[in-house]
Amino acid sequence: MDLELNHSFSLYSVTLVVLLLIFSCTPAEGNFRVIGSPETIVAALGDDIILPCHVQPQVDVTGLTVEWSKPDLKPDPNDRLRRVEYVHLYRDAREDLDMKIAEYVKRTELFADGLTRGNISLKITNVTFEDEGRYKCFIPKLKGHIKSSIIYLYVEPKSVTTETPLQTPDPKEEIDTNVVCAGEVLITAVCVSALLTILSAVVFAVYWRHKLQKQEVRERL
Repeated sequence: MDLELNHSFSLYSVTLVVLLLIFSCTPAEGNFRVIGSPETIVAALGDDIILPCHVQPQVDVTGLTVEWSKPDLKPDPNDRLRRVEYVHLYRDAREDLDMKIAEYVKRTELFADGLTRGNISLKITNVTFEDEGRYKCFIPKLKGHIKSSIIYLYVEPKSVTTETPLQTPDPKEEIDTNVVCAGEVLITAVCVSALLTILSAVVFAVYWRHKLQKQEVRERL
């Protein structure tokens, strides 16, 4: 009887551990979160930039709707439904252009390969000052409590200067110049020394020859 109880208890324990491991390795439904960049994205005028946003844990979102909007943008007063247009709208596995803000046409895109891994980052090309502000990435039907995130974009002008900057000498170039000058002085000194040596030898040879000639004349007399 005790053996049967021990066997049953052991089997129950093993089953419980296996189930705990399975549940711990499998994301619970409703545990997904949309996470955007907590830091301001800084871009220069005319740059191409990426607004980072992704789903954690990773999940394939190619079959879901992904909305990128500017939450500070006011609805069109002429629209009876008071709808707000999108910076980028991904729906039915493609970009939906029906409610896209005109200024962003042909300037935004998602990363098709990244959607399978929950990457919903938005690329904006040729940034303008009007692009500056808050952006919201949102997945309406995501099974989670945090379905959206806010990213801020700051656009700064490109620095243009017509003045020629002052050129400060490079210490390395100064060292190289000094080495070259020292080498040239050394070569000049060696050449002068060699010329003086040759000149001295010639003078000595002439003097010695003249002396021998005088000695020969004396001996003849």
